[in-house]
Order: sequence, then C-alpha cells, then structure tokens
Amino acid sequence: MIEKTIVVIPTYNEKDNIKSIISTVLSKDDSIDVFIVDDNSPDGTCNIVENMKSSNERIHILKREKKSGLGPAYLAGFEYIIKNIDNVKYIVEMDADFSHDPNKLPIFIKRMNDENLDLIVGSRYCGAGISVINWPLQRLFLSYYANVYARIMLSSKIKDLTGGFKCFRRDALAKMNFSYVLSKGYSFQIEMNNAFEKNGHKISEESIIFTERHCGLSKMSGNIIFEALFRVLRLRFRNQKKYFRL
Repeated sequence: MIEKTIVVIPTYNEKDNIKSIISTVLSKDDSIDVFIVDDNSPDGTCNIVENMKSSNERIHILKREKKSGLGPAYLAGFEYIIKNIDNVKYIVEMDADFSHDPNKLPIFIKRMNDENLDLIVGSRYCGAGISVINWPLQRLFLSYYANVYARIMLSSKIKDLTGGFKCFRRDALAKMNFSYVLSKGYSFQIEMNNAFEKNGHKISEESIIFTERHCGLSKMSGNIIFEALFRVLRLRFRNQKKYFRL
C-alpha cells in the first residue's frame, strides 16, 4: 500500500482559494492527500470542501466549532491524522492562499526520504537574500528581525523559525506531547521548530519563495508578530524534554 503524505491546511474564510489550492496540491503526486481544518468559516469554505470530498477520497476535513488560533487548528489536524488515517509517512503544514508554492511538495518528500529527515522547514531566509514577494518593506523588516531575535534567544540554527510551510515525519510527530504546546498564534511555528531542534531531531531547511496572497484577507498583523516575540521569552525557559514522550 502507498505511504501517504497529508497536507494539512487550516482555513477560515478561504472560499476564494480553497477549490484551487486543493486541486493543485492533489495534482503534485498521487500519494498526496489534503486535510482541511476549518474553523467554522461563515463564508461557505466548508461547503466547498464537502462537495469536493464527496467525489474524492483523498480529501479530508475536520470541522471545528469556532476560530481558536493557528496552533490548536494544526494540532487538532495532527492528532486526528495520527489516530485515524493509516499509511501516513509525512504530514505537511501549508497555507490555503498560495503563499506557499505547491511545487515544493515533491521536493520536500524527496529530501525527507533521501536524507532521512524528521522535519524540513521551508525557509524564506536560507537562500541568497530574502525570498519574499509583494510584502511592504515594514512587514519584511519586522518578519526578518523577528527571526533574528528568536534565533538568538533560543540559540537556534534554523534561519526561518516563523515560517509555516514545513514537513514532519509522522512517526516523530506522533511521539509529541501536544498538550504541552503553549502557543495558539503564529508563535506556534517557532515553538514547534524549537521543540524538534532541542530534542535532537534531524532538521533541514529548503529555500522557498513566499508570495503574499492574491485573494482573501491576510490573517497576519503586527500585533500577531509582537505576540510571538513575547512568547519566545517564555519558550526560552521551558523544559524542552517534556515536548516528547520517551
């Protein structure tokens, strides 16, 4: 039986993007499934996914009662997949708005296989220069220096700690103590990367180009980034060994 890669996409009001992103992701390889975690979108996102799911068994959906943050949405998806879907080898985090290029998915999978990685992080900052398109200069500086700050505070070698395009080995993720994860917002990305790094998992970065969304409204704001910066202080002093079960 084919070992699957499941791409987890959290959604809230993504009706303008959802059909296209699902179709594009599924087209990249027959071993790739899509798992939508919808936070009760009032715009009908869930209905679109349900209609697509009815004729394609590679589409899965988890419907949540309300919007409660990026971290809880991802963790709910991870937990469901680990407990209920067989033959899963890799679990990917990805945005719904094409800011993450689906063409990178086969590259992630190949590198995970070839290099026996536990986590590969799509990085905007590990190539030559900064790979971001259509961001205002202020946001770009804020994101870049937030990463510098987090790397220094957490003594991390990962250049893009805040990026949300990454691939986990399912078996490594299954050993994680999800109840110990603190973050609900975008600091979730920092926390997950730091937990894997500090517990000795094999990690690499893959250079990506991040493109700002063309449809729908961005969920990012300066307040979210600043909240992540304050969360880093707490992460620095947490017991990192509690993130994983022995």
